[in-house]
Amino acid sequence: MKIGIGNDHSALELKAEIIEFLKEKGHEVVDYGTYTTDSCDYPVYGEKVGRAVVSGEVEQGILICGTGLGISLAANKVKGVRAAVCSEPYTAKMARQHNNCNILAFGARVVGAELAKLIVETWLNTEFEGGRHERRVNMIMEIEKKDQ
Repeated sequence: MKIGIGNDHSALELKAEIIEFLKEKGHEVVDYGTYTTDSCDYPVYGEKVGRAVVSGEVEQGILICGTGLGISLAANKVKGVRAAVCSEPYTAKMARQHNNCNILAFGARVVGAELAKLIVETWLNTEFEGGRHERRVNMIMEIEKKDQ
């Protein structure tokens, strides 16, 4: 799978570990930055990954900032993105299984590397259940159309 990843300055080290983990699992990774620990604006990277996912440039996205919140909020402003902040594997599973989330976000100041790997692995290995959940995801996507 081709996965886009983005981060702010607080998550550079964790991003490197997640990229290595993903590559070991056989995934192709596109790194949308940032590439230094210099202070930066997380919305830039949330938008970059969000647009890459929606355009089909990558199949899924992973975003990391201090908490996962700010960068996911930015990504969720891109029409077609469903980004979820997950700090443990169960929420990651439900984000895919019930909400068909196409971007996973978490916080470098919230989860350590090993927990982050468990979250990523769970999210990537969970399929969307469809059925009654598809109707609800469609309802979520209809909200975007109201604001055009």
